[in-house]
Amino acid sequence: MRSCWRDLTDLVLPAECGGCARPRAVLCDRCRAALSGRTPRRVRPAPEPRGLPPVHAAAPYADEVRAVLLAHKERGALALARPLGEALAGAVRAGLGAPAASGRPDSRDGAGRAACAPVLLVPVPSARRAVRARGHDPARRIAYAAAGELRRSGVPAAVLAALGQRRPVADQSGLGSRQRLANVAGALGVAPGCARLLHRGRVVLVDDLMTTGATLAEAARAVRSAQGLPGPETEPAGKGWEASSNSRPAFVYLGETWEGSEQRRTPPPAWSGADQQPGRTVKEAGGKSAGGTPGVVCAAVVAASPDAFGIHRN
Repeated sequence: MRSCWRDLTDLVLPAECGGCARPRAVLCDRCRAALSGRTPRRVRPAPEPRGLPPVHAAAPYADEVRAVLLAHKERGALALARPLGEALAGAVRAGLGAPAASGRPDSRDGAGRAACAPVLLVPVPSARRAVRARGHDPARRIAYAAAGELRRSGVPAAVLAALGQRRPVADQSGLGSRQRLANVAGALGVAPGCARLLHRGRVVLVDDLMTTGATLAEAARAVRSAQGLPGPETEPAGKGWEASSNSRPAFVYLGETWEGSEQRRTPPPAWSGADQQPGRTVKEAGGKSAGGTPGVVCAAVVAASPDAFGIHRN
């Protein structure tokens, strides 16, 4: 009985900080500062994979940040999704050059119009076996939290879970950079019906962590291939596609959708057509992108290898 009460209490009051195990805090001030207290920076792995888009990260993958990511991903500390989403949103803003301050930009000038163009966060997919083992899809959950944070700061954003695995891949842990490139080469594809949705906004690939950049480079290749843009091994979208964490074709949700919940929030006025109907999709509304940009604009991650922060190139 005592154990049951402890479990019920943990649902309401967090047992410990996800970064340092300090009691009764989802994330203490020190760990929150380690996660989101610095300006997101451009990160570049060495060697840099061919086709890798510009990547920005909120923090180095070390110490408290590493503990927070592992607690969310492997131990199911789902309350950490919001602070992780806030950190990811900062990296997305840095990649897009969008202002971090709240308030909607003035749409009368060119910069304002660009800042108001829809942003499509495309999470790197997890394998279905990993989702089953963990009980959730960490990258997608963080992406939803980041989209909500971006909208609250005046950046119209939505999640498009368009990518899936076309074939199984080996566990990346323990593999070197070249081995990871070979492991994921051609492994990702765009789900049937999602290729045209990629043209309806600025595509930003998102993930929780970047180490060698191999998976992000493969995700970028898959998006370019689906859009018919020049790139190596271009194939029709959907060919050989197998569902990973997506069990059905994905849509762009205009209302903020929390994974495993029916709760949705009213989207910002920057969206038109279906923007007064929470949860209605762009596909259902027949909406069009306001200044959509083909291809991958950039990529953003919560954390990257510390070495990636120390590389600067002209």
